[in-house]
This record gives sequence, C-alpha cells and structure tokens, in this order.
Amino acid sequence: MKKRPLIIGALALALFGGAYALWQRQQATQTPVLSGNVDIRSVNLAFRVGGRLAELAVDEGATVKTGQVLGRLDEEPARHALADAEAALSALKARQSLYHQGYRKEDVEQARATVDARAAALADAESTFKRQQELAGTGAAAKKALDSARAGFEQARAQLDAARQQYQAMSKGYRPQEVAEIDANVKRSEAQLASARLQLADTVLKAPADGVVMTRAVEPGSMLSAGGTVYTLSLPSPVWVRAYVAEPHLGDFAPGCAVTVYRDGREQPYAGRVGFVSPTAEFTPKNVETTDLRTALVYRLRVVVDKPDAGLRQGMPVTVKQADCRHE
Repeated sequence: MKKRPLIIGALALALFGGAYALWQRQQATQTPVLSGNVDIRSVNLAFRVGGRLAELAVDEGATVKTGQVLGRLDEEPARHALADAEAALSALKARQSLYHQGYRKEDVEQARATVDARAAALADAESTFKRQQELAGTGAAAKKALDSARAGFEQARAQLDAARQQYQAMSKGYRPQEVAEIDANVKRSEAQLASARLQLADTVLKAPADGVVMTRAVEPGSMLSAGGTVYTLSLPSPVWVRAYVAEPHLGDFAPGCAVTVYRDGREQPYAGRVGFVSPTAEFTPKNVETTDLRTALVYRLRVVVDKPDAGLRQGMPVTVKQADCRHE
C-alpha cells in the first residue's frame, strides 16, 4: 500500500516534466514579437549665406516638392558683389590681352626712333669732344670746355644704351613671368566671380526633396547667419522602424528577413524587411514597455517599411513580427 503514493508521485513528476519540456519547445519555436517606434528622416533647411530674410513661401504642415522655392534672402548685397566681381574680371582680361599681344607696333617704332635720335646725339657729342681734345693740345681751349664736352659725350652714350635696351624689351614683348602673373590673376578673378554668382543663387532656399514642413523656425525680417535653421522638412521615404531584439532571437530577425509591422487602429499590417542589426548589445530602452525585457541585453535593428503611408508618423509605437526568414 505504501508503494502506491510513490508511484503516483513519480507519475505526476513525469507528467510535469513532460509538460515543462513541451512548453519550452513551444517557447523556442514561437515567433517573437518586437516593440518599436517609427523613425522618419528629417532635414534642417538653411541658407548657405547670411543676410536679411525677405520672404518665406510656405508654413508648417505644407507639402513641398523637390526644387520648390521655400524662402528668399534680400539679394541686393549679393547683386552688388556680383557686379563688382564682373567688372574686376573685365579689367583683368583687358590687361591680359595686352600682355599676350605685346607692345603696339607704334610704340616699338617710337622706341626705334628714340634709338636713332640718341645715336645721332652721341655722334654729335663725340665730334664735339674730339674737337675739344684737339684744341686742348694747342692750348686754345680751356680745360672747362673739354670737361663739359667729355660729360656730354658720356651722357649721350648712356642715353643711347638705355634707348637700345628699351627698344629690345619692347620688340620682345612682356616677360614670361609677367604674362604668367596676369594669367593667374585672371583665373583668381574668375573664381571670385563664380563665388559671387553662387552667393547670389544661395539667397534662394529650395526644397532638396519631397516632404512635409514640420517646423518654421524664423520669420521674414530676421537677420540670419549662414547655416541657421529656417525649416525642418520631414522626408516621406524611406520610413524606418527602430526595434530591439533579444540575443536568442537574433536569427529570427537577421538582415534581409521579411517582417510585418502593425500600428494601433489599423488591422492590415505593413510589409517590411530588416535592413540593419547593430553589432553591439545594449540594455533595452525604457520606451520599450515590455517589463521583463527592460533589464535584458538586446540588439537594435532597423526595419525598412516597403510601402509606407501617412498613417506612420514620427515616434509612433508599432509592433514587429517575423514573416519570412529562410536560412540556407
């Protein structure tokens, strides 16, 4: 009679162990469900140059298209800078043309005539000097006259040498170093003109992509510095879901795995695919409301929603389930 309770206890223990093993297998094979939040990319729009804000074309909540004008700065200072750069370049190009063509034919001929005149003057001075030397030998001329004739001769010879050098320089044109300098100055001025044109274009703010204006940070009349935020634009695509998965289920949400995304108030799920899994473990963020996971180490993953709509909004809580994740 005493053996019956022992048999019953053994049977109960075996049944409990079998049930527990079955529960463990069910837990291991059960598809995990993840909690996450919608991430929608946004961009801060700003002017690349500073100035007085003249106009804003749209308000918060507006839907804009790529290239649509959203605002303008007062462009008057930029227009003045552009005109100054254009004038400076025109002056330098005229000077560059002069340097490349060399001196005018008339200037060269004038230099040649100057050489001839200096040569004639030198011949006259030399003749005078020789006469004074001959007269000095007979004692008929004073030493002062001889010295004056010698000085005139030396001066005429020096003037002829200078005239010849000037003629040779003008015949050859400008030196290569001078031409290279003016060419470099023209290139510099062209770059300054391009910069002035770009600054004028930058007084107009355009939408870089389709999107919805989330914030309008300033108003017309404000003085803005370069890079100061004017609008915040929400981009409709791609829409991501940021979720966290525990280590035992990493294989269920590997990159490329198909998933379904559910949000409150909509029965039809969104299709998506795991695009990224963080290689670093972290503690579950507090915004994940599953209490038994708050102290567990998890891995952040990103789900790219295939066909998002306006129902998915920034920060919205969603649920992520595995749809298909075949491994070879």
